[in-house]
This record gives sequence, structure tokens and C-alpha cells, in this order.
Amino acid sequence: MTKKDTLMQVAKIGRLVGLRGELKLNIHSDFPEQFFQGAQFSTDKKFDLEVHSFNPSKKTISFKGYLSREDAAKLVNINLFTTQEQSEKVCELEDGEFFWYEVIGSVLKDDDVVLGSVEEIQRMGAEDYLLIKTDKNLVKKGFVKNFYVPYIQRYIIDFDKENMTINSKDTFGILENS
Repeated sequence: MTKKDTLMQVAKIGRLVGLRGELKLNIHSDFPEQFFQGAQFSTDKKFDLEVHSFNPSKKTISFKGYLSREDAAKLVNINLFTTQEQSEKVCELEDGEFFWYEVIGSVLKDDDVVLGSVEEIQRMGAEDYLLIKTDKNLVKKGFVKNFYVPYIQRYIIDFDKENMTINSKDTFGILENS
């Protein structure tokens, strides 16, 4: 399996809504447009589902073959997954936007000082936070092993996708106070 084939969770199916197999969809993605009629997703139950209909304003979804309340009940609490390749096909990024998987693993620098690497990204409230694994040389000097940096203009100057580098400002202060 190549990195492009790696599955990423994009949603979790919630409770039943209505009588025609509609389910609440808890989206774990910034791209609700990927839930269109005919879109296919892998599940954590080792079978695929195809979208029959999706209502973006109500965040309800139904799947082909599960159009009755009784059939749809079998899908409650199932996680939906897609691949990086599929995401890149159906999700349009604005200039300066990146998929999380493109940022994870990149090096965080503050004024050309390597602070660490991005372990993961977490959304807290309306903001995304980078979980930084502190550079081992800084850990040896007594700094914490991990710290968070908000992915906002106040701290992030730019992301160099080619070189997997995030240039930042004032993030060394965050590390010092962590």
C-alpha cells in the first residue's frame, strides 16, 4: 500500500434521522463537498459504502442499499475513510491551503532554529494546533518533549511543501513557556 493509498478517516456515521435511511454525519474533514451522490468510502467494518444522498445543511446522509430505517441502523457508529489520492481528486484547496497529511512530518523552524517536527494536527475550537515533537538537542537542554503551536498568522509565516518546512515566528517563546 503506497502513501497515496493510505486511508484517512473523514467522518463517523451518527444516529438515525427520519424514516428513509437518513443518518446524521459527523464530518472529520474541512471538505464536506466530498460527500456527493455516488462517492464511495471505505469503512472500519471492512466494506465500502456508496452515497445515495447528502444534505450539507443538515449534515444527513443515506447510502445505496441502506435506504430503510432498519437497514440504515446497521451503519450507526461506523467510521468512513478515503485515500489521499481520492481527497486530492475531489477536494479543491485555496491558495495557501494544505491537506493535514502534507504538513505532518514537516520541520518547524523559528528564525532558522529547528524546534522540532509536526507529529499531528488537532482541531481545538475553531483553530488547528500543530503538535510539535521537540528537537532532541533542545530536549537535552531541558525543554519539553512536545508542545503545541496554533496554526495562525501570528505564529506561522509560511509552509514550504517541497522542503517540508514551516517557517514561524515567536514559537520559540511558546516552547520556552511550555
